[in-house]
Amino acid sequence: MLTLTRKAGESIRIGNDVVLVIQEIRGKTIKISIEAPKGVPIYREEVYQKIVLANLESIETPILDDLQKLPDLE
Repeated sequence: MLTLTRKAGESIRIGNDVVLVIQEIRGKTIKISIEAPKGVPIYREEVYQKIVLANLESIETPILDDLQKLPDLE
């Protein structure tokens, strides 16, 4: 993991198309602006984890149900 130190008004570039700008630092809270192409999805981590979990649940349930319906091959 890369750890960088930035001050308010400074930025971080990720690749050619994504720029993170530190807007404000107040105590333990940092306000960040993200400049990225419209096609680049941007999520808060907790939201992303919920999306991943929902996607896993949507594909696991039908597969498990289908597997349980198969006859034993012994």
